Amino acid sequence: MSTRANENEAETVGTPVGDARITWYRDPEPARGVVAVSHGAGGGIGARDLQALAVALPARGYTVALVEQPWRVAGKKVAPAPKTLDAGWTALWPALAKPGLPVVAGGRSAGARVACRTARELGAHAVLALSFPLHPPGKPERSRVDELTGAGVPTLVVQGARDPFGRPEEFPPGTELTEVAYGDHGFAVPKSAGVSEAESMAAITDAVLAWLDGMFG
Repeated sequence: MSTRANENEAETVGTPVGDARITWYRDPEPARGVVAVSHGAGGGIGARDLQALAVALPARGYTVALVEQPWRVAGKKVAPAPKTLDAGWTALWPALAKPGLPVVAGGRSAGARVACRTARELGAHAVLALSFPLHPPGKPERSRVDELTGAGVPTLVVQGARDPFGRPEEFPPGTELTEVAYGDHGFAVPKSAGVSEAESMAAITDAVLAWLDGMFG
């Protein structure tokens, strides 16, 4: 499968912390929900997993909204403080809810933290946490598990088996989690693993689709 989606429509949304950008991926058939996913602190919406979701989900009944936070739109290299990230996400939420469909809040890495921190307040239907940074690399004592467990809505974690920000076995019991074999924080796999990027991305999209179908029927 291709992991590069065709962009359908880009929308600029003003927020108190700068302009954000939403790129929508839709199918002509009516959708059951919106899956809104933001990037991490070190990358953009071109990330392999975000693009894979944008390719796979619309044809299965889920509109995908890839969200670029204001700092990224402004061309800055370093993400701002969590409160600023949350403010941008909260301000653009009405644009995500405008289609009148349930919204699954999602993100990768820092974006997953934002989705978890704001889910209850914004009325998110669920949270999709890609590469949730459970702790800084090598510092398990600085756990962010409270952000994850505090989301207050159904949450799926998709985590690489080799993620230095938190391996799957480090997450608390009861966490709904899909492990990406051999994957690192960006879901890259070593050539020696014998698993292609396409296979890894298919494992992610299949797991997310099964989770969404379980909620939406």
